[in-house]
Amino acid sequence: MLTLLTAQAEGVSALENAVPEKLSLIQMAVSGGWLMIVLLILSIIAIYIFGSRWWAIREASKTDPHFMDNIKDLLSEGKTKPAIAMCRNNNSPVARMIEKGIERADRPLQDIQTAIENVGNVEIARLERGLPMLATISGGAPMIGFLGTVIGMIQAFFNMSQAGNNIDITLLSGGIYTAMITTVGGLFVGIIAYFGYNYLSGKISALIFKMESVTIEFMDIINEPAATRDGQKSE
Repeated sequence: MLTLLTAQAEGVSALENAVPEKLSLIQMAVSGGWLMIVLLILSIIAIYIFGSRWWAIREASKTDPHFMDNIKDLLSEGKTKPAIAMCRNNNSPVARMIEKGIERADRPLQDIQTAIENVGNVEIARLERGLPMLATISGGAPMIGFLGTVIGMIQAFFNMSQAGNNIDITLLSGGIYTAMITTVGGLFVGIIAYFGYNYLSGKISALIFKMESVTIEFMDIINEPAATRDGQKSE
């Protein structure tokens, strides 16, 4: 009886020892090899680009809801300098576009619109700075992860070929385990960069639409006095 209890106790102890050890993210990253360092650097770059562009777009989207109404009132009263000063006090792409339009107010409408569009293109290019790199990371990181997987598989099969008749399943399973970690890391970085890029692109598209609407409104304001003068001359 004592022998049976001892055997049962040893069996329970063996089962407890056979429980697999939990694998942490840090251990996975370390097991992935040197390509995980590359993916780590790419993830830091992606997070930095996303954070800086998000903040820049957020600040650029802040405008006074009464800004254009105030500009219209000042221009209708002929107060050009106060209108320019108001634009300079509003640090936003819309304000800089309107400022350029007011400075060109004495020129033909086509020249005014061209000047405003040029400023708008410069502002959009400034906001989009870094987005091509973010798009590259979203597509390149999974490829780097897959490269690590292929390298790991080659190493695993090479170790098996060198083992000869002493082939152990751990040679293959360990190599596959290490290889798949880089794929997971590459997909993780790529997904973050992909969603970040599309989110920022959507925000910039909304801001472009807003800038175009303000440009049309400003051109109507500039065109109103000319139309009025033409009407008075015709009378």
